[in-house]
Amino acid sequence: MLAKVEGLKIIAVAGPMAAGKNYICSKLQAEGWAAVDADLLVHDAIELVKDKILETFIPYAESQNIKLTNPDGSIDRHALGRLLFSFPELLKIQESIVYPIITKQIENFIDGHDKTIINATVLYKTPEILSRCEKILFVTAPFFTRLRRARRRDNLPLKQILKRFHAQRNLLKEYQKSGIPVEIINNA
Repeated sequence: MLAKVEGLKIIAVAGPMAAGKNYICSKLQAEGWAAVDADLLVHDAIELVKDKILETFIPYAESQNIKLTNPDGSIDRHALGRLLFSFPELLKIQESIVYPIITKQIENFIDGHDKTIINATVLYKTPEILSRCEKILFVTAPFFTRLRRARRRDNLPLKQILKRFHAQRNLLKEYQKSGIPVEIINNA
C-alpha cells in the first residue's frame, strides 16, 4: 500500500506534471479503486466546446502565429497549451469554459462508484469537487526526474515544459490551504 486510504471513499491524487500521478492511481486501482483522470476529461471537454474555444482564442493565436486546429479540424491541444501557458489570463478564460463540463463529469463518476480516485493536477480550481475529497495524495518527484519523464512522454519543446513546471510551482501550497489532509508521496 502506497498510502493510508482505508475507510475512505473519495481521494484526490494531485501533483505537478510528470510526478507520477498515473502510476500512483494504477497502484490504487489494483486495490479496487475506480479512477477518473481529469486531464483526459479536459481533452474531451475541449472538443465538446471546440467552437467556443476557437471563437475565443483564434485572435490571440493568430497574433502569436499559432494554429489551433489539426488537419482533421480537432483542437491541437499542444498549440492551445502553448498559447494558454504563455498568457495566464487566457488560461483562466479557458478554465471558465471547460471546468463546468468537467465538474459535472466527475460528479457523475463519483456517484457511480463506491471508492473514487480523482487524478488531477489542479483540482483545487474546482472547489466543489475538491470539497468532496477526504484526502489528497500529493505526488512529487525531483525536478530532473520530472523533466526527463515529461520530455519522453509528452514530446513537447523544453521551453513549453518549463513554462508548465513554472505555472505549477505552488501546487502543494494550494492543496494545503484546502483544509483536507494531504499525504505527500515522493515518486522518485
